[in-house]
Amino acid sequence: MADLKYYDIILKPVVTERTMNGLADKKYVFYVHPDANKIQIKEAVEKMFDGVKVDKVNTMNLMGKVKRRGKTSGRTPARKKAIIKLTPESNEIEIFQGM
Repeated sequence: MADLKYYDIILKPVVTERTMNGLADKKYVFYVHPDANKIQIKEAVEKMFDGVKVDKVNTMNLMGKVKRRGKTSGRTPARKKAIIKLTPESNEIEIFQGM
């Protein structure tokens, strides 16, 4: 496995209507590095955002979609998604403020 730093683990937030509904329960969704495990994801979120305490991390692997261009077919890259649940006394993550 590659030597991952905390700033390499969190790739980008997932902003959809469904993920915005989870903000009331302090659940945040991010695309993460495919080789990262739950412990690394928890540490990365706590280091990147001040005053944040992670309660639980759920992950899911997303297979790439099959795409065609003429007769040639291939797949888009596979991704990994993490749902982060914060503790009740934790601060909120700033990048989701005002959404």
